[in-house]
This record gives sequence, structure tokens and C-alpha cells, in this order.
Amino acid sequence: QVQLVESGGGLVQAGGSLRLSCAASGRYAMGWFRQAPGKEREFVAAISRSGGSTGYADSVKGRFTISRDNGKNTVYLQMNSLKPEDTAVYYCAARGLAGPGTRASEYAYWGQGTQVTVSS
Repeated sequence: QVQLVESGGGLVQAGGSLRLSCAASGRYAMGWFRQAPGKEREFVAAISRSGGSTGYADSVKGRFTISRDNGKNTVYLQMNSLKPEDTAVYYCAARGLAGPGTRASEYAYWGQGTQVTVSS
């Protein structure tokens, strides 16, 4: 049973920062996705099981950083220079394979999600 618990969402002003956390019940390659109302879930960032490989959506490159603490089985998403377009529910997901993936279909387990709202 894989369980994922996200935290760290909230309301911030444009240009501000937030750090999301995802506590997992095991060690997996992990991804962050987001979904705004009426839109499809989109890829944000991913990290391999070891933490040695990462990937980002073009829309967040240079602003977001994904990292992990394998001792805690926790993955983080540091979000800087936030924009109103970043407003969405953010989900962490776990993948059975070791490498990172960019497609939602590659992830078998999902957290409940945490709301991020960026005001203008």
C-alpha cells in the first residue's frame, strides 16, 4: 500500500515562494503535477528514485526545484517567483520504475493534492 501525503500549499502573492512536501510510504521515483479547474492535469517536475535525475516542464524551469530526502522518503517542490498562472491543485505521484516520467499515466499512486493560489 503506497500512501502519499502532500503539504505546504497556500495563498501567496505573485513573486512569492512556497515549498511543497510529499511524504511517501516508500522510496519511488516521484513526480509533481498540477490541475486547474476545467483543465487537464499537467506535468510540473519529476525526480528519479535516487534523486540523481530531474526534469521540469518548460513553464517552471528556472523557478521551481524538485528535490528529495531519501532518509525520510520525502520529495519537495520549491516554487519561487510564483505567477497567477501557477494557481492549481498540486499533486505528488509515485512511479514503480526508478526513472522519472513526464506523463501522468506513468504514475500509479497519487496524493490527495494541495491547493496553491497565487494572487496578482
